Amino acid sequence: MSMISRELVQECKQRLLRIKEDTLNRVKASHREHTLIDKMSGDEIDQAVAQLAENSFLVNQDRLRHLLFEVENALARIQKNQYGICEETQEPIEPERLLAIPYTRLSIEGAELREAMTKKYARY
Repeated sequence: MSMISRELVQECKQRLLRIKEDTLNRVKASHREHTLIDKMSGDEIDQAVAQLAENSFLVNQDRLRHLLFEVENALARIQKNQYGICEETQEPIEPERLLAIPYTRLSIEGAELREAMTKKYARY
């Protein structure tokens, strides 16, 4: 953490906590809305619409779960004094990137390297 300023880490921590709170609220609201949908009543069209809504709900919940995982992971890195270091390059992540995406694990260069490796091995 000595590579990035304490003020930046504190700002990012506050942003992470806000993201976490907002995400948890979205999970709860989405779950409440989902439980109100009657999946077994109506004709075939109503049931099909209910199934599409359930699929959309599950996809959304998965995205929110992944976001919560990343936020918790970033908060843990702050606790361990490992926050702001790119997993690929082991260099400090750009302050602007941390402020924009406080849960990121990769610098811009690290993200490009990872994407290039993914593309390279995705062909096979």
